Amino acid sequence: MDIVGFLKSQFICHLLICYIFIVSGLIINFIQLFTLILWPINKQLFRRINCRLAYCISSQMVMLLEWWSGTNCTLYTDPESYHKYGKENAIVILNHNFEIDFLCGWNFCERFGVLGSSKVLAKKELSYMPIIGWMWYFLEIVFCKRKWEEDRKTVVQKLLNLRDYPENFWFLIHCEGTRFTEQKHQISMQVAKAKGLPKLKYHLLPRTKGFAVTVQCLRNVVSAVYDSTLNFRNNENPTLLGVLNGKKYHADLYVRRIPLEDVPEDEQECSTWLHKLYQEKDAFQEEYYRTGTYPAVPIIPPRRPWTLLNWLFWALLLLYPLFKLLINMINSGSSLTLASFAFVIIIASVGVRWMIGVTEINKGSTYGNNDNKQKLK
Repeated sequence: MDIVGFLKSQFICHLLICYIFIVSGLIINFIQLFTLILWPINKQLFRRINCRLAYCISSQMVMLLEWWSGTNCTLYTDPESYHKYGKENAIVILNHNFEIDFLCGWNFCERFGVLGSSKVLAKKELSYMPIIGWMWYFLEIVFCKRKWEEDRKTVVQKLLNLRDYPENFWFLIHCEGTRFTEQKHQISMQVAKAKGLPKLKYHLLPRTKGFAVTVQCLRNVVSAVYDSTLNFRNNENPTLLGVLNGKKYHADLYVRRIPLEDVPEDEQECSTWLHKLYQEKDAFQEEYYRTGTYPAVPIIPPRRPWTLLNWLFWALLLLYPLFKLLINMINSGSSLTLASFAFVIIIASVGVRWMIGVTEINKGSTYGNNDNKQKLK
């Protein structure tokens, strides 16, 4: 196939994937809106339904990683801990170095059957984003403004609401607060020097208050902390756009299960514990860069078919009316109709590219820059 033909076919695939995701996502958001009537009647039924509806959206993203790009993810962990994954509530600490680290975290959740009920601590701005942000609202995701004086009361209340959640859930948290960049790392290490904290080579300083409150609020509900460190082989620099293009990556995820009773209850002691954890994570990164492996048993959890089946369901449901509409417009011969259709396609494509741009490192949050600069003053 020539270059022009390849680009055209890739562009069409992008449009179809984006069309299915956007239309199905908005349909699901609309259905979720009607589930609100269940909240005062049967809160647990509301939650169970929204776990399934959320899975219909998030599993499409995981399908792109697992089936479309064929990305392999090898899990390095203790075999005894492996058998507990998916059978207990957990706080999952993820490093924040790559554009698709959130997607690999979702992949980890999917392999153990907790993708639909997974939770995150997310910035407030994401709650306004159509599809995923709105989906998270119905999942009772904990949103914060990144101003702890304002956030603390809201975060505590949201976390306490999860104590009676009817499904096993994993609470995913990026303790660094923002994605790693060299500029943010330099500023973060200036803060470490000013505060007398050990420097880190591959991570930003963890933000301990959110983690400590999460542990306090979910103690006796959550069984363990899963300390997770993600890397990609051969110095790969994965992007969401690369996944959408069908590029295959090779991910290695190291997970340590730490019983929650081993995490101190006191906020100051918990803070010290988390800083020590990140020093250990730094050592694991150093080891990985040196040897290309982690100090644990490599396991490849079986790929479940549900992400693919869910996507095929929505594809069959939504592509037929699209093609029928397109054929009718072509047969009508109306230039205005065809121009309107092309305009909608362009807007949809730009919208999806904007959502991809949110994940890109060079367009990431300035939170790590501005907030740490304030601490240095």
